[in-house]
Amino acid sequence: METWILDRRDVAAVTALVGRDALMGRVVERLTEGFADIGHGRRELSPLRGGFTRSEPVPGILEWMPHRDAGDSVTIKTVAYSPGNPTHFSLPTIIGTVARYDDTTGALTALMDGVLLTAIRTGAASAVASRLLARPDSRVLGLIGTGAQAVTQTHALSLVFPLEQVLVWDTDPAHLESFARRAAFTGVPVRVADPARIAAEADIVCTATSVAVGGGPVLPDTGHRAHLHINAVGADLVGKTELPRTWLRRAFTVADHPEQARREGESQQLGPADPVTGLAGLVADPQRARDRRDGLTVFDSTGFALEDALAMEVFLEAAAEHGLGTRMSIEHHPADALDPYALQQTPAAASL
Repeated sequence: METWILDRRDVAAVTALVGRDALMGRVVERLTEGFADIGHGRRELSPLRGGFTRSEPVPGILEWMPHRDAGDSVTIKTVAYSPGNPTHFSLPTIIGTVARYDDTTGALTALMDGVLLTAIRTGAASAVASRLLARPDSRVLGLIGTGAQAVTQTHALSLVFPLEQVLVWDTDPAHLESFARRAAFTGVPVRVADPARIAAEADIVCTATSVAVGGGPVLPDTGHRAHLHINAVGADLVGKTELPRTWLRRAFTVADHPEQARREGESQQLGPADPVTGLAGLVADPQRARDRRDGLTVFDSTGFALEDALAMEVFLEAAAEHGLGTRMSIEHHPADALDPYALQQTPAAASL
């Protein structure tokens, strides 16, 4: 059995041939369908992710995120969060790969880059939640943190809201200065603003920072629009949070994966009696979300493997449409299944 591999050139080709907007739109709709399936009981949430944390040489975490569709496939993403990467190694903060296995045989059927996939599916998840919880006429987006994730947050939201302005803030002047160029393709004007102004003027705010554990909040506990919706993306470690606790306890809080969010998302600030609503239930019953649009709402986005599996499907389907990818025999399948030394040699090896 061969493994279908999409390398970085294939991922770039898919993005160019399908187009950024169409690709993001496909992922938004696929995630909407997936969350609805969970809400209606047709699929299950993925298991909690696991991982290793490290403090040296730079702080970070390497995680594995599994999802199983029984009788079909198992998808596992391995992903590293290394906030020192851009400065020290000129690498993305988030690096990963996504692998798919046949659920019956365990054979590796597909393997692809997880860097762009993670950025797109995280932006798409915010679009799914915001389309439910934010006012449809939202025109001002605020961003706290202008790294790579801010680009796809802006992109996804620009496709589902009539955005007229993006207000941005970052503690890194270089990230702040370059964001307008990186997000120019969305066509939404970018203005630098301090966090207090962003809180006061934005209809939707996305927080996606590398704030240290215990270093939050990244927004001040000041006034905000009554209907403010927040996509809290950056809380992904135990002790790392971005929002004022007073806001979170006052808000209607929704999580993509409630159990995981209480462990390491923004919802770890809440007590056991404080409610956290699952996004899947709202996608299945949208009126429950629409009734909350005039108040403060928070989407606690920690990310889970079904999102990756669904985004991978979109990439694989697009690659198939355009004849992209490489088929490679990675696994050793011996000529005699009971003899691991029954090697199937290549012509070159046989001639040695």
